[in-house]
Amino acid sequence: MLFIEYPKCGTCKKAKKWLEEHHVEYTDRHIVEDNPSYEELKEWHGKSGLPLKRFFNTSGILYREMQLKEKLPDMSDEEKLKLLATNGMLVKRPLIVSGNVVLTGFKEAEWAERLTEGEER
Repeated sequence: MLFIEYPKCGTCKKAKKWLEEHHVEYTDRHIVEDNPSYEELKEWHGKSGLPLKRFFNTSGILYREMQLKEKLPDMSDEEKLKLLATNGMLVKRPLIVSGNVVLTGFKEAEWAERLTEGEER
């Protein structure tokens, strides 16, 4: 399981603590030092079943500075994926990737259902 985080992020710290409390093994990856590539993001988006907007850190400073709320509706999925691949601070975190399970953000109930009761649902 891949756990992609920004170590200073409070939500990421909570998520990491949750993983440890539930004895979920993971490989840690710093989202800024090792930003997800276009290819990774495209694959994860396909597996997740989520709208691409869920991969954006909509509460981030960079998202607001770039006025992405106004720009995203006019962009193609390919343009959005390429943009996400340019800067880890644009990507919603934490991000979990395990087999066919891809989760963005930390929602404890969703993580409990998808990660501790068997990943192959």
